[in-house]
Amino acid sequence: MTQLAHKQKLLKRLRRIVVKVGSSLLSADAGLDPARIRALAADIETAGGGRRECLLVTSGAVAAGRARLGLRERPKTIPQKQAAAAVGQIDLMAAYKQCFHSHGRQVAQILLTLDDLTHRRRYLNAKHAIAALLDARVLPIVNENDTVAVEEIKLGDNDNLSAAVAALVEADLLVILSDVDGLHTADPRRDPSARPIPVLSADDRQALRYASSGAGHLGTGGMATKLEAARKAAAAGIFTIIADGRRQGALARVLDPAVVSGTLVVPSADRLASRKHWIAFTLRPQGAVHLDAGAASALRDKGRSLLPSGVKLVEGTFGAGDCVRCLDPAGLEVARGLVNYSAAELRKIQGAHTRDIDSILGYKVSDEVIHRDDMVIA
Repeated sequence: MTQLAHKQKLLKRLRRIVVKVGSSLLSADAGLDPARIRALAADIETAGGGRRECLLVTSGAVAAGRARLGLRERPKTIPQKQAAAAVGQIDLMAAYKQCFHSHGRQVAQILLTLDDLTHRRRYLNAKHAIAALLDARVLPIVNENDTVAVEEIKLGDNDNLSAAVAALVEADLLVILSDVDGLHTADPRRDPSARPIPVLSADDRQALRYASSGAGHLGTGGMATKLEAARKAAAAGIFTIIADGRRQGALARVLDPAVVSGTLVVPSADRLASRKHWIAFTLRPQGAVHLDAGAASALRDKGRSLLPSGVKLVEGTFGAGDCVRCLDPAGLEVARGLVNYSAAELRKIQGAHTRDIDSILGYKVSDEVIHRDDMVIA
């Protein structure tokens, strides 16, 4: 199916859009570019008219703070980046507030870290807060909280943050505005023979060979990270369009059923439930369990729960409720899920029958090491 055919079907049911914009589209060497932010605000207001709801995931705080602090180069250390983000986030939100207020739109700032999204209660709190803002016709503006984030609680880049937010709010479409008009067969900035790829299945693993992993001096994510984000969104049944945000009315072009714009990444028919998407793509595994061939097959082919009898080796240190990877005898991941026993407990009961758990530990939390309802097959 062509991009236009997909878009025409999508637009008939489109209700909620997440728009991600990168630093390179908002910033110049002297800091934020007010004209670009005004144009983006006008574009979002047009796209979000009627019954459609929009959320904005933005970069730009570090770039804005860098200019404000007089730094010639992008901050290299975490404290420098955190300081620049703290200074720049104020300028960034002030610019958005001014531009959207001229359209009569209230805005709200939401700063997240991976830590906020991996704790289920905080994840749901964020979901409910954003829903309340949308009900009030307020535009949520989301950024990673770079001022407090360190490597262990960083999402890494705002492409992946936008995919997490799209899944969180159950969006219909994720739009990643970039400085390149979608995926090409080569880098169009270096190869004039590069051809655009207008539509792509999320299951197409060969697409990574076309993706450039390089990034500009203002941003942190290349095309490979954008494809990774699109695949995460696709697992939640969300379409993604990666398009050139430098064009005037870029978002309007994306939503025009008669215009081919960038690359449309189409999700497969299988959509993960919200909780399983959270397990698969938001949680970071804290360890791994190595399985025998029978257990690996039971998980992968039959959708069974993991029992202690199938565990051969426990890797890492983790607690009950943490996310762990399940590896087959070849070391390939067959699943990941929330474990009912800590690593120390699991080492004592690995290989044992479920009826023996109580006698080994002196108690039994569950028959299953990982219940199938808490598991996602790789």
